[in-house]
Amino acid sequence: MASDGARKQFWKRSNSKVPGSIQHVYGAQHPPFDPLLHGTLLKATPKVPTTPVKAKRVSTFQEFESNTSDAWDAGEDDDELLAMAAESLNTAVVMETANRVLRNHSQRQGCHKPPGALGPEQKPKPSVEPPSVPSGDLRLVKSISESRTSCPAGSASDAGPLRRSQSLPHSATVALGGVPESSTLSSSALSEREASRLDKFKQLLAGPNTDLEELRKLSWSGIPKPVRAITWKLLSGYLPANVDRRPATLQRKQKEYFAFIDHYYDSRTDEVHQDTYRQIHIDIPRMSPEALILQPKVTEIFERILFIWAIRHPASGYVQGINDLVTPFFVVFICEYIDDEDVDTADVSCVPADALRNVEADTYWCMSRLLDGIQDNYTFAQPGIQMKVKILEELVSRIDGQVHRHLDQHEVRYLQFAFRWMNNLLMREVPLRCTIRLWDTYQSEPEGFAHFHLYVCAAFLVRWRKEILEERDFQVKPESKTLQTERRRVEQPQEETHLCLRVCGAFTKLII
Repeated sequence: MASDGARKQFWKRSNSKVPGSIQHVYGAQHPPFDPLLHGTLLKATPKVPTTPVKAKRVSTFQEFESNTSDAWDAGEDDDELLAMAAESLNTAVVMETANRVLRNHSQRQGCHKPPGALGPEQKPKPSVEPPSVPSGDLRLVKSISESRTSCPAGSASDAGPLRRSQSLPHSATVALGGVPESSTLSSSALSEREASRLDKFKQLLAGPNTDLEELRKLSWSGIPKPVRAITWKLLSGYLPANVDRRPATLQRKQKEYFAFIDHYYDSRTDEVHQDTYRQIHIDIPRMSPEALILQPKVTEIFERILFIWAIRHPASGYVQGINDLVTPFFVVFICEYIDDEDVDTADVSCVPADALRNVEADTYWCMSRLLDGIQDNYTFAQPGIQMKVKILEELVSRIDGQVHRHLDQHEVRYLQFAFRWMNNLLMREVPLRCTIRLWDTYQSEPEGFAHFHLYVCAAFLVRWRKEILEERDFQVKPESKTLQTERRRVEQPQEETHLCLRVCGAFTKLII
């Protein structure tokens, strides 16, 4: 009897799991256990008395921000961002997010029926605003089985390797950067959203000391055109955060740049430098947009910027590809003085000479800041580019093994098509306005041009995986069959750019 009593007491004291006990199963076929969805199960299951344990500390939004380097700001209220932030992201959630982004985009591209001809499962949503989040609990998670979106049968196969059955943040299908579908939001509402977003930037920039971390988070989803120039100067480190110091800094840096011009530029015809200047002079007319670059004043500005940078950086000197990196900065800064919406064809002859001098100096220093982080791309043998191409190959093999195996099967080497992606930062693959939008996000990332750019390249490959997998003849340069061919389709760059940024944002969470 004593032994029976001791045995009974043992089972009372023990709280360890034994064979046959009911445990929640997690995996590809079983979504995480959610108390909101399984409340009846909790009520039916009696609680087993256990010894008191230390309560798990609730994850805060500040902790989420410190561990996340991007912000998928769709222009909604901050409450929606808090709901997204309260989610505990994991590998399967991220993969499902990327998968649904691709499926939904393919569905929108493949559906050309009028709204009245849509089926019951394909009716457009009346609003892009998410449902209100209960004040008592910010966790708004739906099981895939209960929140499955309609998708054409063909589009589901386009992202096969990314398929998962897992819980997903409710707002994962909302368009990024305030660019919703035309059928879901009126132009007036879009204008209100853009105005609200611009006000946030202006309030942040109006303070005596700009919070650069907040500015990066706000800029990740795109920067409004009226404040893009000042924001780029701050994010690149060219201007200080303190407002009172900025005028003196601008004056000093502009004076320093033109001192370089006076000291070095006359040596461009010397024997030691004439080859460098000749190559710059040859490369500039090949740049785009031609209507802007070929204007004599702009050509002279680009020649001075590139020559001075090459002279002051003898470790690399001038390398083809660096010239393309001048254009986005120049275009963004010149827009402060030009009202023309189409800056590609803008006439800079109407810009005052003093303003052009300021734009030239600002462009030089911001480009220098960019190249400081990727200068190994342009040193002897360009080791930085070769390393980045190798990392890209590894990323694609982990993200989409089918595409990687297809390229390997047809003996397509990543260096053959991705070298220019790294050398020109996709400047030759996408329109200029699309590049500027990409650079908004690059500059908001700690190592956007050196590190985040790799995920963008991987996202582009996954975006056009269907065309890549259908291709059997890669004798023509692969980039011409992927991005250069698709460039004609990117007539609405905001949609394509936001899509790829969302996908690569998911990839960064998955891989890191």
